[in-house]
Amino acid sequence: MGSSTALSLGSLNQTSQFLYPCPQCYSNWKSNSSSLFSSYGNNKRSLTCFSSNKKIGFMDQILDYIEGGPKLRKWYGAPDLLPKDGSLSEENESSEEDEVRDAVLVTDGDNEIGQMVILSLIIKRTRIKAMVKDKRAAMEAFGTYVEPIAGDARDRSMLKKALRGVRAVICPNEGFVSNIESWKGLQHVILLSQLSVYRGSSGVQAIVTANARKQAEQDESLVLASGIPYTIIRTGLLVNAPGGNQGFNFKEGCASQGKLSKEDAAFICVEALDTLPQKGLIVEVVNGEEKVMDWKVCFATLIERSVL
Repeated sequence: MGSSTALSLGSLNQTSQFLYPCPQCYSNWKSNSSSLFSSYGNNKRSLTCFSSNKKIGFMDQILDYIEGGPKLRKWYGAPDLLPKDGSLSEENESSEEDEVRDAVLVTDGDNEIGQMVILSLIIKRTRIKAMVKDKRAAMEAFGTYVEPIAGDARDRSMLKKALRGVRAVICPNEGFVSNIESWKGLQHVILLSQLSVYRGSSGVQAIVTANARKQAEQDESLVLASGIPYTIIRTGLLVNAPGGNQGFNFKEGCASQGKLSKEDAAFICVEALDTLPQKGLIVEVVNGEEKVMDWKVCFATLIERSVL
């Protein structure tokens, strides 16, 4: 393994923005259960990339930071972006009814966790579609690895277009489950829910999260009534902490009190794709002591436990 190159986010004073690691580092991170991120001082965080054998200058560090998408494409050897107007070709826009359903739709590609989900899917070489606000910005970020669909999720024609060729849907946050009559043909719906957290809130916090709770309850109800195999992942409070460092806790009731790394939440959503429940699965999860060596076995066990 070559020498490492640390990209300091603290020096740019932009610690909250998600930075995409190279595929080699991300794969090493997940396979070795150790995070790419390490802390220095009080506010300074760095991303160490082990795929580089030489030191880079300060300007290259800035470019790595502000051009995460272009760097990601270069690591993969992907072609350049679309035309400057950000439009897709007619060939990509068109689709036949008998199109193979092999894509995964991420319902919010602008959301932080949604972007983490997309990155995990890229690592798995999955065909990805994502609903976004700005198609051009999405292409700048992800290149040809993601087919962005810009528009309102409540628009039936837009949703029908987004679901074309899709086998599974991942919903990384509330408010993007609608028009389930358009879901015909879907094989799996995965919903990331913080309903347990909202229900466990009290006092002022309960007032603040009232709308989010209502939306989460509505989303879960729609998924349950859809007739499509589903996996509802009820997490604890989602926090900005490095993923892959801690174990997990799947005990009933844990989500109302515990916490879960956003990185781990995104990773679990993607791993859930490989296990299709016959009808549905609702699972609570927070960071804990249990180490998961095989997620297929883990989800299979959770499904068996849910039907007992």
